[in-house]
Amino acid sequence: MISLVEILQKTETWFRDRGIDSPRLEAELILAHVLQMNRVALYLNYDRPLTEEELATSRALVARRGKREPLAWILGQKAFHEIDLVVHPGVFVPRADTETLVNAALEWFTEREQPLYVADVCCGTGAVGLTLAHLRENIRLFSVDLSPEALANTRENVQRLALSERVAVLSSSLLDKVPAHRPIHWVVSNPPYIPTSDIQQLMPEVSQFEPRLALDGGTDGLDVYRKLISHTVRRASRGILMEIGVHQAPAVMDLCRRAKLVDITSWKDLNGISRVIGAKKQL
Repeated sequence: MISLVEILQKTETWFRDRGIDSPRLEAELILAHVLQMNRVALYLNYDRPLTEEELATSRALVARRGKREPLAWILGQKAFHEIDLVVHPGVFVPRADTETLVNAALEWFTEREQPLYVADVCCGTGAVGLTLAHLRENIRLFSVDLSPEALANTRENVQRLALSERVAVLSSSLLDKVPAHRPIHWVVSNPPYIPTSDIQQLMPEVSQFEPRLALDGGTDGLDVYRKLISHTVRRASRGILMEIGVHQAPAVMDLCRRAKLVDITSWKDLNGISRVIGAKKQL
């Protein structure tokens, strides 16, 4: 019988040959998932033989990853900020860079105000809005997306996090379907911002698998920002915080200025890249 350590070593080599980043880590995560143990337990069970069923299951998952399917889709989950999210195939995988958007919102949102109404536009798995609602009990959230797969994924995460009493999940183009009589104080969004011509140049996990709806920002990557900022000016009373792509900060800040928004602020991610733009309405 083949031992756990042998499978780990073979999987690591196979992943490395296919250009996968962190091949050892990803091999460990897949084996830990199959064996329902954590990574520390893997090290304590190196000599453990795998059953035929475990081998078949691990080989199937490894083969999917070898084709560059996103790891989060294979594992069915992704850690994000302070929560764990269910992530289904066909739904945009939340990134660590997007935690910058959550931190910026926590900096600007007040805990004293009861309640605080937030719209998470292009919500995907629900990562941004649900993290905020999880951390701040005063938040009442509208999670908004056009993708049926994303909306179903968000609803599942709402249930897992026990947030159904404070979160409404809506199929909507931007803020169109948020009921007019409902207040919105703040908009947060990680919209599609990749220029159309750049998508095919991205890593295979993104270009070949992730949903185009969550990626394609039009010719210059700014299509959704133009519409979203306009919606915010009409509908939200406080302002907006948005994730942006590399080198997009000047253009997005200019869109905010043209819309008469004020206190325009930029936050950098852990790599020192301007990743979030926030802007407020004049009171």
